[in-house]
Amino acid sequence: MHVGTSGWSYPSWKPGFYPAGTDSKEFLAYYAQRFSTVELNTTGYRLPAEEQFRKWAEQTPAGFTFAPKLAGNRPRIVAEFAARVRFLGDHLGPTRVQLINARDEGMLELLLGSLDPSAPVAFDLEHESWNGIEPRLAAAGAVRVNDLESAAPFRYVRYRDPPYSDAQLMDFAARLREVKEPTYVYFRHEDKPTAPRYAERLLELLGQ
Repeated sequence: MHVGTSGWSYPSWKPGFYPAGTDSKEFLAYYAQRFSTVELNTTGYRLPAEEQFRKWAEQTPAGFTFAPKLAGNRPRIVAEFAARVRFLGDHLGPTRVQLINARDEGMLELLLGSLDPSAPVAFDLEHESWNGIEPRLAAAGAVRVNDLESAAPFRYVRYRDPPYSDAQLMDFAARLREVKEPTYVYFRHEDKPTAPRYAERLLELLGQ
């Protein structure tokens, strides 16, 4: 079970999460001492240079993973995206592919055929017309975000509707304990450091 937040580079999380006086350049190293994974959402808007991926990898310990975002409506950058994120090395976790439009299986096949089949991929499919696509994803070694029911090689869960009470977090933990596959869980960023608090509490409830 890998639990973290959607991003880490938030000055407003200091001093609630990052200690007072912590330089922003030290945020990632500090974050990686507390959690084993983080969503890398910046890649969904602008693809950083190769050197930036190397730097991120160097700042984190063994076992820590990044979950980069790929905007699925930009198929022309898929090859470049796949090449860049490889510079994370062993720190590359699952890629979250966001598709906000109605079902387009041609686009799906293009993406599945363009991404490294050895790397886990989670499809964030917002439109209800995608319902029922889960077996096709599983056949390709992929999963649909927030799907804990269909057969899949791993799970990718995003909690996006804070605030959460402790009772809700206990319910999350109870459900996640039933999952047998490797699971990645991320809490939504807010200006206040609520996301890392929720993540820490969930880890505590999971006994990790």
